[in-house]
Amino acid sequence: MTVLCVRFQLPPVHEAALPGLLGLLEEFTPVVEALPPDGALADLRGAERYFGRGAVELASVIRVRSLARYGVDCLIGAGPGPMLARMALRDARFGRTRAVPGDPAAVAEFLAERPVVALPGVGTATARTLAEYGLDTLGRVAAAPLSTLQRLVGAKTGRELHEKANGVDRGRVVPNAVSRSLATERPFDRDELDPDRHRRALLSAAGELGARLRAVGTVCRTLTLTVRYADRSATVRSRTLAEPTAHSAALTGAAYGMYEALGLQRARVRALVLRAEGLTSAEQASHQLTFDPVDEKVRRIEEVADRARARFGPRAVMPGTLAA
Repeated sequence: MTVLCVRFQLPPVHEAALPGLLGLLEEFTPVVEALPPDGALADLRGAERYFGRGAVELASVIRVRSLARYGVDCLIGAGPGPMLARMALRDARFGRTRAVPGDPAAVAEFLAERPVVALPGVGTATARTLAEYGLDTLGRVAAAPLSTLQRLVGAKTGRELHEKANGVDRGRVVPNAVSRSLATERPFDRDELDPDRHRRALLSAAGELGARLRAVGTVCRTLTLTVRYADRSATVRSRTLAEPTAHSAALTGAAYGMYEALGLQRARVRALVLRAEGLTSAEQASHQLTFDPVDEKVRRIEEVADRARARFGPRAVMPGTLAA
């Protein structure tokens, strides 16, 4: 058991707190991978030998230090690899680390009754296809012939799915730092069920992000959507954009796409967070020219709107949906 997956219960201004918390993890191991906006993976293989303690014991120390230094509690899952640690995190509770033992029998037992969508990287479309053939749990997927899975979902996907369902975790922790990013949050006054209000919040957030990016002369490569629910859980989705951009329309389209892909059914949403990541200079970014006059017109209107907002305030120009 060598990998921890940690999710910190961060305050609203989480960009300022996360680097310090990653530094706390780096006191135990240099192999720490940031998972913005509020998590990290830590490979403890060397730490277990150095400190003479198991992953669960080290997790307890990390939790105590996080509370003592930052006043931040955390959920921790532990497993023999990143995939299993992520899955264990879903069963973790405050004050109790959920650990998956490293022996194959324990891993098989842990995975057997879980739905297919519990595997990281498996979407609803793949799960739906498998469920149509009775393969609705990881235990059934693990028992299915590899050739059957490849026929249903493709050669590469079928092979990866078969390995993961059998507990084969080929992932690794890649050390990194918190990427330069900009984020904006749209909290609701009450737990919001209305999808139209969700979309209006995304429209507002994407417009603000685009304006902030253009104001500092940068573009983003990746957009991340975090949906926070009434029960304090959250869903995070990221999308790499077709090209680095600060164009509000492109950011809005990507945000809508991630939101629609979640398929939320009367979800009680407490807040929506959009984060622009992988920031680079706009002068160094390329833009694919098109023959579409509408796109060029929209970009010119955007420039005029930016100048109007800079002079008369942020609400001087806005989409009609938001003005209403």
